[in-house]
Amino acid sequence: MPEIGIAGLIVILIVALLVFGPKRLPEIGRSLGKGMREFKDSISGEDEKSKPELPPRSGDKSPPPSAS
Repeated sequence: MPEIGIAGLIVILIVALLVFGPKRLPEIGRSLGKGMREFKDSISGEDEKSKPELPPRSGDKSPPPSAS
């Protein structure tokens, strides 16, 4: 099985950027990381209550309040 080197990773990142675009790529990475973290926690049996929750990022926009 061939090894993936630096050049291979760069090609994969460029293809992902072309397919998903620069706006969706961070969202996809964030959701993949969150899913892998939840999977690891479920396998290891750690509780979420034992971990302190991080405050929301200052750059995140909250949804506008509903007018109704």
